[in-house]
Amino acid sequence: MNIADIRKSYEKAELSEAHSHADPLAQFDQWFQEALRSELPEPNAMTVATVASDLRPSTRVVLIKGYDARGIVWYTNYGSRKGQELAGNPYAALQFHWVELERVVRIEGLVEKVSDDESDAYFATRPLDSRIGAWASPQSQVIPDRTVLVTQAAKYGAKFLLQPPRPPHWGGYRLVPDRWEFWQGRKSRLHDRLRYRLDGETWVRERLAP
Repeated sequence: MNIADIRKSYEKAELSEAHSHADPLAQFDQWFQEALRSELPEPNAMTVATVASDLRPSTRVVLIKGYDARGIVWYTNYGSRKGQELAGNPYAALQFHWVELERVVRIEGLVEKVSDDESDAYFATRPLDSRIGAWASPQSQVIPDRTVLVTQAAKYGAKFLLQPPRPPHWGGYRLVPDRWEFWQGRKSRLHDRLRYRLDGETWVRERLAP
């Protein structure tokens, strides 16, 4: 098959100004809940895009762990490539792609660390293996082989037993949105795109050409 010939007609839904929320968080909540009810594979998966100090962009997939009026939250290793890039440039972009619903959500804004209390509370809810893994993995660093991870996991498992504390290098980030875009696939590539941008304290909703 020729890759250039792969295409799909999007015809499942539409997104109009009359039937969308004035508040982008409410619109996101509606779509996210619909994704959950549709039992999609990993509807909570989102791509995080950051830009390093040398202006080189990078992306990775993480899992959203919360959202409210303050922003979108996920957790990771602060010493990872993403953490280092956010330390130098605290702006990022997120993207959800719910293929089966023919929908994409893009979110941009400033990123901040969540409080230690929030990180501690979430860390305590993680499976034991995941908590040990947060200690065992020097995320984004070069390692000679997988044995390093297995050895480190055994070491910290023996050290902490059933009560590993949250590592100081691990915790949450919150993206505080100043732009949202909701994309609904439509027939003939005439897709619906509604962008919300923050003007002062008011969200301005605009339609973008596909």
